[in-house]
Amino acid sequence: MNLTSAAQAILLLTCYFGKASNESVKPLSNGEWGRFALWLKDNMLSPADLLVANPQPLLASWNDNRITTERILQLLGRGHSLALAMEKWHRAGLWVVTRSDSDYPKRLKTRLKNDSPPVLFGCGNKELLHSGGLAVVGSRNAVQSDLLFTQQVAAKAAAEAVTVVSGGARGVDEAAMLGALSQGGTVIGVMADSLLQAATSAKWRQALMDGKLALVSPFYPEAGFHAGNAMARNKYIYCLADSALVVHSGPKGGTLNGAEENLKHQWVPLWVKPTTDSEATNTLLVTKGGHWCLPDSQSFSTDMLLSSPVPAAMEHRVQEEQQQLFSPADTTEPQVVGTAEQLAVTDFYKFFVISLSKLAAHPVTAEELSTRTLLHPSQLHDWLKRAVDDKQLIQLQNPVRYQYMKNNR
Repeated sequence: MNLTSAAQAILLLTCYFGKASNESVKPLSNGEWGRFALWLKDNMLSPADLLVANPQPLLASWNDNRITTERILQLLGRGHSLALAMEKWHRAGLWVVTRSDSDYPKRLKTRLKNDSPPVLFGCGNKELLHSGGLAVVGSRNAVQSDLLFTQQVAAKAAAEAVTVVSGGARGVDEAAMLGALSQGGTVIGVMADSLLQAATSAKWRQALMDGKLALVSPFYPEAGFHAGNAMARNKYIYCLADSALVVHSGPKGGTLNGAEENLKHQWVPLWVKPTTDSEATNTLLVTKGGHWCLPDSQSFSTDMLLSSPVPAAMEHRVQEEQQQLFSPADTTEPQVVGTAEQLAVTDFYKFFVISLSKLAAHPVTAEELSTRTLLHPSQLHDWLKRAVDDKQLIQLQNPVRYQYMKNNR
């Protein structure tokens, strides 16, 4: 690898080159590196300036209880370990990008600032890190219907030339990545562990060779699974994307924590798929600021998921105390009821209106819309009437049909 001097210094200060238990000194964490990098900047120093025979005089004014000068010097003295590790990783097709490099993803720097990882290890098409796209995430133990929905959304993204960003874990993440790749789409996989192993896996080999896939990780490429790393990498999935879709969130775990962190920091809009799982926390994510997407993947485009949802405050409150969205006989889709979920139903109406640009681009009957959206006929009737009143639709007669008003925006 043709590493710049600055990149070499950042690697020495922030990365493991072997198992953590075998390292004599602990590399700087993201936060620690952030503090040290700011000090270097304030003192008009570059990380590259530290690659001298005796860097101690340059650190004379450095004072931090947790990051001692001795620790920094020990980290800088690992040049031999760095060279051996780089040679091994390069042979496996890995590359390295540091925060000092011009091709470091700007989305990470902009959204995470000093908390962005100082180093990214990766393989495949590095340019994809700048493409943005749709993050698709969910549980490892998702049911078959959720996995099918995930594959359909990923295939739709591929058809619309939208990159899919996910986490590489089994379940929803893997289904999203493979679903997009199977249709010739592009994918970013943010790995929490085993990047070196994934880089040589038959599962990803062809997509890596074709330039359709980038696997990336901020962690030691040979690291095994660690729950803390799995939680920490979630923010990078969101921050490399332009919008996110949660297919299924369990009562605890990385999907829930990652989505809540995104909602807290408002990195990207969060869409949530309806689910019949009583233990799922999908509804909780909506009450915290997420937005329902339509349960039929054929009823919306990826562009709709990439657009920012209209704030719920701009919509009317749902009037009925027990508003039922779907037919009781339909066991494959959820029933959204109760005042705690009123804003969720409002979000469904907003998405219904957005979807009309495609569903009613040409005159269509209520029966045809009911089939496409899976909406209960009474609910569909109410929303069609409301859309006509809102001048989103034109109601045609003889026979009664509906058409989207192209000039309503």
